[in-house]
Amino acid sequence: MTAKIYTRTGDQGETGLVWGPRVGKDMVRIETIGAIDELNAVLGLARSDDLPAEIDGPLERIQNELFCFGAELATPRAAEHGMQQIERRHVEALEADIERISERLAPLSQFVVPCGSRAAAEVHLARTVCRRAERRLVALVRACPEDVSLSLLAYLNRLGDLLFVLARAANALANHPETLWRK
Repeated sequence: MTAKIYTRTGDQGETGLVWGPRVGKDMVRIETIGAIDELNAVLGLARSDDLPAEIDGPLERIQNELFCFGAELATPRAAEHGMQQIERRHVEALEADIERISERLAPLSQFVVPCGSRAAAEVHLARTVCRRAERRLVALVRACPEDVSLSLLAYLNRLGDLLFVLARAANALANHPETLWRK
């Protein structure tokens, strides 16, 4: 006998938080968790292509970190429950990735149109989903400033930057020229 995937506990539009109450599925915390889940799925889509290791490696690590991110968000007063999982070291790892990858890219003097190779376009899509998740997180921080670690905001902000750099790197590794914005 297999375990059922459904519980019916959400049929009235509510879901449970870890060590917390049941809340509406339209609450900003749940919207933010959903945006993080969507980001993780879009990263999975990008990784389904045959990406070079220098792009796939960071994305694999990030997907796992996003599960930690979601668990932290799903836990009100995460620090009190030992669930504060995204820390400054995670932000620093993203910064190190940005520096390492940026060294191999041509400097930019104008905006890049989000296109190019399929891998680059998918990573650009992930970047836009990341920025939406960041906006949802800002709304959550404003609603519950004492309940959300600011490391989460720094992480998403830096992740958006890294995804931009990774999209550029995907084009460079595919020998696909970047499309620059023309007025």
